[in-house]
Amino acid sequence: MSRRGPRGLSPEDQALWNKVKEKTAPLHPTKPQPLARRRPGLVEPAPAQPAPRPIPAFRLGERRTDTALEHNLAPTISDRLAAHPVQMDKKSFGQMKRGKLAPEARIDLHGMTLDRAHGALNRFVLDAQAAGRRLVLVITGKGKPARDDGPIPTRRGVLKHQVPHWLAAPALRHAVLQVSEAHLKHGGAGAYYVYLRRKR
Repeated sequence: MSRRGPRGLSPEDQALWNKVKEKTAPLHPTKPQPLARRRPGLVEPAPAQPAPRPIPAFRLGERRTDTALEHNLAPTISDRLAAHPVQMDKKSFGQMKRGKLAPEARIDLHGMTLDRAHGALNRFVLDAQAAGRRLVLVITGKGKPARDDGPIPTRRGVLKHQVPHWLAAPALRHAVLQVSEAHLKHGGAGAYYVYLRRKR
């Protein structure tokens, strides 16, 4: 009996196997050998890594255009009032905006709490309409500048922002025809013209 080789094959079987291998094409010629069949001490070279592309020089903000949006996207109270359609006579509206019409009555809400100012404004507007007045002035002030500690901007002037909402609320909506920011001679951004409907 012939001596078996390291794989358990006799020399004749090994020679026969070698002839079969020579005439046979491997199914996966590029498939790497399992780690167990690799010869010890054989170190395969690592695949070549492509060279990193250099980053072109740039400057922060160089692509920013003039049309870029600012962080504060909410329109100001002045912009919102200016966008409202004109309900009153356009000629009278133009005179009112230029400060040519004198207010027939005025109320100053400076120093009032929101609750007190709301009640005072309701009484003032309804009394003025009952007395047949058409143009009244509501003074709110521009508000004190506040320190902005958070990511959400805070608006100046609580009364300045609340009064237009109160004038558009159901309690006063039937009495108010037009609201507009006052001319500079009557307080500018710290006051509102309120043009009232005729009492029916």
